[in-house]
Amino acid sequence: MTSTYDVLRTRLQAAFDAVARDGVDPVLRTSDRGDYQANGVMALAKRLGRPPREVADEIVGHLDVGGVATVQIAGPGFINLTLETPFLSQQLAALLDDERMGVSRADPVETVVVDYSAPNVAKEMHVGHLRTTVIGDALARMYRFKGHTVVARNHVGDWGTPFGC
Repeated sequence: MTSTYDVLRTRLQAAFDAVARDGVDPVLRTSDRGDYQANGVMALAKRLGRPPREVADEIVGHLDVGGVATVQIAGPGFINLTLETPFLSQQLAALLDDERMGVSRADPVETVVVDYSAPNVAKEMHVGHLRTTVIGDALARMYRFKGHTVVARNHVGDWGTPFGC
């Protein structure tokens, strides 16, 4: 399954390439003005020596996002994209039908070592030890889900006698 981001990125890249054929990055980011925002217009306009809003209009003219998102040019040339509900429903349905929820297996598979926590038993335990243990375990689980071989170690204490003087 192709992610929502990848669908938009591919279509934006084609529109940017129609304006400047040298692979300018659309700089697609999440946004509070829409679901996504393409910020690469400013750099492209500067390089072309043209007003950003004019370049944004030309890019939008080449942009094919019908059935995926609505487009709005904001400010000096930001391209805001708001995902359409039927497209989102289709993406979510595809995720629900996939037992891996769109997460592919790692290729190549690697051995990953996760060394976490390491509290000193001679000192008082505190919530910081729990935090590192939870984060380490979460990382180990994510790597395993991707298919990597994981060596997880939770060391307790340091070298020496476990008491303070």
